Amino acid sequence: MNIGQASDVTGLPAKTIRYYEDIDLIKPARAANGYRDYNDKDVHRLAFIQRSRSLGFSIDECRSLLSLYEDKARASSDVKALATEKITEIDHKLRELKSLRATLKALADHCHGDDRPECPIIDEIAKGVMA
Repeated sequence: MNIGQASDVTGLPAKTIRYYEDIDLIKPARAANGYRDYNDKDVHRLAFIQRSRSLGFSIDECRSLLSLYEDKARASSDVKALATEKITEIDHKLRELKSLRATLKALADHCHGDDRPECPIIDEIAKGVMA
């Protein structure tokens, strides 16, 4: 199938599919006319990458997951280790986001939100900014 069909099947934009080829995540064959020719295995890999990315895995982590997926002698503990590392990373990001939210909420709560120019939000953002 051509890149447009692979895009339709996977829901990935053609530009993304070409990028994945450029970074060697997939290696579709070329038809006699030079166009990419995606087989079922290529489409399955694309869907696998798409799902991995939607779970927050980086390109390098997707590369590792693909390697593990294709290794029938893999230990599930290797896959679980990647997943638990990602969970730890997500938990860290959640803590950071909660802290950012609390800070911004406190600033917003202290802003009068009226016609006066005084604004603790702007004052806080301006702290440490070089003039």
